[in-house]
Amino acid sequence: MKEFNIKSLVRKNILDLQPYISFRDQNEFENPVFLDANESPFGEYNRYPDSTQKELKNRLAELKNVLPQQIAVGNGSDELIDLIIKIFCEPKKDSVMMMNPSFAMYKFYASINENNVIGLDLDNNFQINKDLFLKVSEQEKSKIFFLCSPNNPTGNSIQDIEFYIKNFDGIVVVDEAYIEFSEQKSCIELLEKYPNLIILQTFSKAWGMAGARVGIAYSSDEIISLINTVKAPYNVNSLSLSKIMQLINYKNIIEENIKNTLSEISRLKNELLNVECVKRVFPTDANFFLIEFNNAEKVYQELLENEILTSKRSPQIPDCIRINVGKRDENNKVINVLKSI
Repeated sequence: MKEFNIKSLVRKNILDLQPYISFRDQNEFENPVFLDANESPFGEYNRYPDSTQKELKNRLAELKNVLPQQIAVGNGSDELIDLIIKIFCEPKKDSVMMMNPSFAMYKFYASINENNVIGLDLDNNFQINKDLFLKVSEQEKSKIFFLCSPNNPTGNSIQDIEFYIKNFDGIVVVDEAYIEFSEQKSCIELLEKYPNLIILQTFSKAWGMAGARVGIAYSSDEIISLINTVKAPYNVNSLSLSKIMQLINYKNIIEENIKNTLSEISRLKNELLNVECVKRVFPTDANFFLIEFNNAEKVYQELLENEILTSKRSPQIPDCIRINVGKRDENNKVINVLKSI
């Protein structure tokens, strides 16, 4: 990649923006009397949460071998996606690039910000064509490239991710929402090498905390400082932060849950391959399968009639349905319905 200059990519009004700083969170007190934020003096959660999420960042820094100042915490990864677009993309002027098909929220937030979205069509194996990537990157000069790996809704990991990071003259956001289920290494180890890299992870998937809405961004301290400048002051609530901290201290439970899910993925794949209406089960590095059926619409409706909710991906991916791997009894119910079709 060319010499990286973050200021040449950031919107001028963002560079000039002064962050909201909570005096309380920037100072240490022994026996404070809090009369500064118009809070009620009563209640268990009567105080605003730590706007800087210091405790969580320090713990994640230990786990991921990064510095606390390289971490931003969001109200889900969605908030971080939204903020990244707002930081770098001028409305009605700049564009973002994303794989097609991939996670729909990249396009959603870019559209809200009035940015054009450039879709990079994946090949038959749901991989990126490198020549096409280089051609489109040079033509469009998009500010951000969203690269989801393992990809949603296809389930596969993207090969040779470093190629795309070093050959993109903008910000590369590698979304690793499903990384815990994959044998692929996290790109966190590439942060020191590439100043244009942002990595997104979440507590919503493998950690089983979708209801808490906590997403994490890892990047250079310069980019993280920009995210912290534009984020809302108290964007992650006290209950979510508390629950996440408790969960991290019992990481062995999460590892056991991941192990059980991977075992169920293997079992379920074997079952699916013996179902008559299943045409193809695509390889997955995530906690879901993309499945091609002989008649996806009929299968989808039959599952729905049995109160099994799945994600219909047709017509974007013809005759395909994405099915999450659940508990054993839930998976058995899916298989039994499919066998009856």
